[in-house]
Order: sequence, then C-alpha cells, then structure tokens
Amino acid sequence: MSEKLSHPKEVRKTILLFLGILTLLSTICYYAILKLNPTSIYVGALMMSPALSAFITLKLLKRPISSLPWGLKSLKNLRLSYLIPVAYIMIAYVLIWVFGFGNVLNQETITEWSQELGMEGFSSTIILLTMIVLLSIVGVVKNIGSTLGEEIGWRGFFNYELRKLFSFGGVSMISGLIWAIWHWPIIFLIYKGIGNLLLHITAFTVMIVAISVILAYYTFKSNSLWPAALFHSVHNIFIQKIFTPLTITNNCTTFWIDEYGLMLPIITTLFAIYFWRKAKVENL
Repeated sequence: MSEKLSHPKEVRKTILLFLGILTLLSTICYYAILKLNPTSIYVGALMMSPALSAFITLKLLKRPISSLPWGLKSLKNLRLSYLIPVAYIMIAYVLIWVFGFGNVLNQETITEWSQELGMEGFSSTIILLTMIVLLSIVGVVKNIGSTLGEEIGWRGFFNYELRKLFSFGGVSMISGLIWAIWHWPIIFLIYKGIGNLLLHITAFTVMIVAISVILAYYTFKSNSLWPAALFHSVHNIFIQKIFTPLTITNNCTTFWIDEYGLMLPIITTLFAIYFWRKAKVENL
C-alpha cells in the first residue's frame, strides 16, 4: 500500500507534529475542565481536539483532508462495530451482577427515566425498554458527533501514520497507550481525593489498549474511520447511559464496574486477543 512507501523520518516528523498540536489543544481544554468548570462544552472541545490536530497537521503538510479514510464501501463492518461493544459490555455487566459486584435493576434510575420520558404512570418494563431503545438508536447517533472528533484524529489519521512504521500490533499498542494517557487527567478529576486512583487508571488503560486493537482491526478492515466512530459511540452510551446507571452499587462495585473497574478490562482483553489473531491471519 502507498503508506508503506513514505520515508520513516518524514513519518516520525508527522507523528510528532500531530502529537505536539494535540498536546497544545488538549492542554487548553484540560485547563478549562480542571480549573474553570468540568462542563460538557469543555469536554466536547477536548473530544474535538484530535480531529482539529489532524486537520491542522494535514494543512501544514499541504495534504488534503480528503486523504483521510472517509469512505465506507460495506455496511458489514459498520454493523459489527455496533454489535461488538454491545456484546462485551453485556458480558461484563452480567458477570458483575452474577458475582454480586453489583445488582440490577436500580429503581432510582427507572424513576429518573420515567420523569425524563414523561411516563410516570407506565410500568418499569415499558420505561426500561423505551429508554434502552431510544438510547441505543437516538443516543448513539447523537453521540457520534462527539466520538467522531476523536476518531478522525486517532483512527483516521494517527493509526494510518503509525501503520507506515509499525505492524498491526505495534499500531494498536502505541495508539492505545497514547490514547489512554490522553484521558488520564479526566480520571484524576473523577477520583481526586479518593483512594484506588492507581487501580482505576490501570484498569482504564488496559481497557483502552484492548479496544484499540478492535478499533484498529475494523478501521483497517473497512479502510474507513466510520466503524470506529460508531463503535466508540456505542461503547460510551451502553456503559455510561445504560448499564452503569441500571446497576445497584455495593461495597465491591467501584472495583469492578464502569470503564475504571476491573471487569471490562478483562473481557475486552479477551476480545482483543481474538481480533489480534484475526488481523494476523488476514494480514492486516
């Protein structure tokens, strides 16, 4: 492929330029989040910074934005990019509930959903099904606007530059580690003054590296950034808006639940091993 023909020195300069711009933009956003107010508008700006960094890098290098993998020839990879995160999230949370690390269903969440939907007089089952359907469709589509800001930069640009220097495994590991480190200030904000910060950072980092393997697979398989954007959106919605809110917490929950607990890293690592082997067989 053409990306293999680029001079390694020029590729390294391109990668460092992208990361330098990203660091500058992210620092501004993190200052606003950590020092001013952790409002969603600042978080949204942070999520846009990888895309903006990619666009600025391309502009400085006089490369067209159209060179990014915008196309999508088949819907198969898009469908699978929706189903895979649903699968590993469901497995993780079912195990959490089965082993007693949390319970289901959180009636406070059902009550909040009934008020949000204007369905106070309806049964819990109807409210539950209605909200899950709406979140899994409308919520995912709305959230793509945010995840696309990350995926244009990470998968659409950064992964393809790394691919000029490294194998599939190298691309997945390097991009995953840098992507995880980029999130660390948010974890410091969430768990500031609370114990087990190292546990939560480690768990999150392992999970991020694992899903980076899957995202790299579908990006290179489809030669498109859209499966990654959809995958990322589904991941966020099903964890943050559905499964975590529906889980009743206990003394063990914080060690196992959500993106900062232990269960998702375990399950996503198993999925990552499968996709790593699959990528090797398919010569990605």
